[in-house]
Amino acid sequence: MRYRDSVTPDPNTDDDEVVTWWGLVIEGYLATQDKLMGEIADRFGLAPASFDILMRLVRSPEHRMPMTRLATEAALSSGGFTKVADRLVAADLICRVPSPDDRRVTFASLTDHGLDVADRARAACAEILRRIVLTPLGEDAPALAEAMRTLRSVNS
Repeated sequence: MRYRDSVTPDPNTDDDEVVTWWGLVIEGYLATQDKLMGEIADRFGLAPASFDILMRLVRSPEHRMPMTRLATEAALSSGGFTKVADRLVAADLICRVPSPDDRRVTFASLTDHGLDVADRARAACAEILRRIVLTPLGEDAPALAEAMRTLRSVNS
């Protein structure tokens, strides 16, 4: 199913139905995210925020990113990010690296151990998502991703 091409919204759709559709999107997301993050926590001992930080770093050039940008992208307050970063440093998953070019910038960088954990967690995440998202949705999975991309684009 291709959402943009094959479904034209009916402007007369009942208000309760529209609100119900959105509720189903949220409930489906929350149930799936809870299951995914539960399995990641069980396998790797990573809380959702820690997992998110590792995934952002493993996909970044040189596996590092300015800490302020990382906090913003992860939607964490400065204090909340500091707590997560401190836990990741204590677990030897990341280290803080001062910028050689700007004294105001500190990078969060994956350690060798952090890179190993991040690579394994990313592979596990993909395996879990194949099982709990791709398999149930089948050929509709890419259309769902495209629909979410559209919503992000028009509402950002």
